[in-house]
Amino acid sequence: MQRIKTIAILSIILFQLPVLNISAQVSSKEQSSLSGKIICIDPGHGGSAALDTYRQSASGEREEWIDLRVALLLKEMLEKKGAKVLLTRSSDVPVPLAERSKIAIDNRADFFLSIHHNATADSTVNFPIIYYHGLASENQAGVVFSKYLSKTIQKYMYQTKTPVSVVSDFTIFSAAGSSVLRGSYGIPGVLAEASLFTNPGEEKRLKTREHNYNEALAFCKAIEKFFKGTVPPILAKTSAKFPPQFTTLQEAERMSPVARRWHQDYTEGKELMKSKDKESLQKAYDLFTQSARSFPDSYVAAKCHTYRVVLLRKLGKEDEALQEEIRVKEFYPK
Repeated sequence: MQRIKTIAILSIILFQLPVLNISAQVSSKEQSSLSGKIICIDPGHGGSAALDTYRQSASGEREEWIDLRVALLLKEMLEKKGAKVLLTRSSDVPVPLAERSKIAIDNRADFFLSIHHNATADSTVNFPIIYYHGLASENQAGVVFSKYLSKTIQKYMYQTKTPVSVVSDFTIFSAAGSSVLRGSYGIPGVLAEASLFTNPGEEKRLKTREHNYNEALAFCKAIEKFFKGTVPPILAKTSAKFPPQFTTLQEAERMSPVARRWHQDYTEGKELMKSKDKESLQKAYDLFTQSARSFPDSYVAAKCHTYRVVLLRKLGKEDEALQEEIRVKEFYPK
């Protein structure tokens, strides 16, 4: 008799569990800061397998496939929290850059997220890079969200302490920034390179649903936290405030042997800074410059530009040093 009673009690509990879970989901949806928000998700690239090889890993995995897998998982998560989600693409097809941002603008999106995964010549490294558009002092919403996202990506995607780059998109696209961020400017948003698929270990993880899910969860948590508080302002861009252009290696060029030296150039430059002769200081300046050109959005690029400020002053170039200080402040926020 006691055994029958125990089984009956367990049956009631097990029957009630789904009801409790559904209730919790509804409550979460009602209370979420995302309820009613329009979120535009842009899975980067698409339909370019026949056009390039630098977005393809050694085993054939392509960036645009990863981007889309994560985007579809994130869409599901956000919708469960009451958000309306727009996708710039839902399959492996090319979509013009201008069309992507237009989707966000035309639908009056509350947030814009472009999902990417980076590639570099140095296959030993793996870390996230998050871009906001323009100047840190003007795009305050982009900077604040980038910092939220840097923490959630570290928590959900990386098992060890990993540096994160939060940078302006002008670090890599020095003339005008990223097209999708430029086109959607005024809507809070970022372009996020969550990891480097050219790292063999990361490539294997990116092929798993679990890792894709964890990345989507990191995005979801950051967006939800962003809307829990007051959304910071986005000011009109002031061209006069921008520092001079700093030309960098682009896309395929970043897979070159020169680009592979990005960290070596940085460390050699630091050593040369210990010298006091002008020739060594100039050499150090050149090495920091090359490192920043090779990997302008890396976690040491801000240090390279900061050291360039110091060296420019030592070399008697005060005006250039002042411009470089602006670059560090506006493009590489701490």
